[in-house]
Amino acid sequence: MATVSHLSQIDSFGGTDADQDALLIEAFEDHSAFESLKNHKRFCILGRKGSGKTAIFKKMLSHSKWNKFAFGHTFSDYPWHFHEKQKSIGVPEEQCYVQSWLYLCFITLAKLLLNKDSSQPWSETAVDHLARVERFILDSYGTLDPDVTQVFTPSKVLRFSGDVGVDWKVARAGLRVDSIPVIDLPVIVQDLNKNIRDATIESLNPELDYYILFDQLDLGFSLDEKDYSLRIIGLLLAARDINLFAREAGKRLTVGVFLRDDIYDQLQFEDKNKITENFCDYVIWDQGGPRSNTLKSLMERRIQVLFDGKLSRWDEIFDETKEMSGRQRKYNYILDRTFLRPRDMIKFCNEALNALRASENPGEKFSNKNIIAAQAPYSDYLQRELDDEIHKHIPEYREYLEVIKGLDSLQFTFAEFKEAWQARRSLFKSTAEPLAALRELFGFSVIGYLAVGGGGGGAQYVWKYKDPRAQFNEGAAQFRVHPGFKEVLGLKKFTRAD
Repeated sequence: MATVSHLSQIDSFGGTDADQDALLIEAFEDHSAFESLKNHKRFCILGRKGSGKTAIFKKMLSHSKWNKFAFGHTFSDYPWHFHEKQKSIGVPEEQCYVQSWLYLCFITLAKLLLNKDSSQPWSETAVDHLARVERFILDSYGTLDPDVTQVFTPSKVLRFSGDVGVDWKVARAGLRVDSIPVIDLPVIVQDLNKNIRDATIESLNPELDYYILFDQLDLGFSLDEKDYSLRIIGLLLAARDINLFAREAGKRLTVGVFLRDDIYDQLQFEDKNKITENFCDYVIWDQGGPRSNTLKSLMERRIQVLFDGKLSRWDEIFDETKEMSGRQRKYNYILDRTFLRPRDMIKFCNEALNALRASENPGEKFSNKNIIAAQAPYSDYLQRELDDEIHKHIPEYREYLEVIKGLDSLQFTFAEFKEAWQARRSLFKSTAEPLAALRELFGFSVIGYLAVGGGGGGAQYVWKYKDPRAQFNEGAAQFRVHPGFKEVLGLKKFTRAD
């Protein structure tokens, strides 16, 4: 990367998508969620779309060394139809995919042991266990490094007994069998998983770190498809079971799951609260406290990389001597227009950069004028982001936004919203009601509500993106549209004129 000496020489501060972000690894900001996963403390990493989950996923994969091994599953091209055929029958509904996920995880772990871990076999006791794993994988898949997308391919035949197989005791209808087509795996999978689990976990070197990671699980998300929810629940339960078993065995293994928090909120299963309290961590920013990660720090890492260390502080490229309207510093002004996500901050800074570069005399630092010029294109971006995230949850959300446009202002009361709703009633095909619409919009932080009083006194707006556990207050006296949508919705800054 060429070193730059002036702000206008920068092409961008990075991409808004982790897959397209050239600065992601070099300028990675260590998040507390990353640390908790790396240190085997938490396995379920939750966050809003764009919060940085995939960045952590990619960093974990790049973190592989001689003593750290990671394999990442992404499901953009995964043969889900083969996986669905592994659905267990005769078990509680939420358990129907647990065994197939366990099997996939153990096969993935075997790949790491047989192809990446040069310490193997790490002890005399591991020799026999690893030999069993090696023989099963080679006899069943024809290679020590099977393609994980082909694990459930119907043409495969699993071999685990007799002269060919590994001599594991696997029974079907009370009779021992030596092989079985993958299509029939659900019949014997519980016995098979126990054998593979014992062999793989015992083969792990207790001095080394192992990670099996699952990302992009939202690609198949559909509220209308019950099997989707059951698959995700099965993965969470399987990950928990493996992680607990490994911990009890004294091994440093984590099966990690990256999931959008709105999808996690939709899931209903018996042990969900235990997983939430003990095994989940959120990718959140600028929340205060000693463990808080900030988007300013994230941007400063990028500034440092782009300027080759010659500049590294926010105020070295943002003129903070001149406040924005409302007497806000530029950082806080921009932050208020984000959902506290890296992609939002990067996008706003990129738009400010475009504005600076388009100036006749680009300054040494971003000015108020550059920030104001960035707001309109950024606001368009934020609505497009919302489109991607919300349309499966709220089919009529575009009509809701048309009602908000009729308010003309960021701040409003329920009476004012109801009046604007009635004026646009013809837009709705369903029996939607204004209060229900506000509740749904609050769930995606399109609006917040004013909370008065409380332990600290005073009043402040409550936003879902700042507090994932916040609940809608239908009795609130005042609501506010997120400032990031101001330009795209054509709203004024303050309240409606009398």
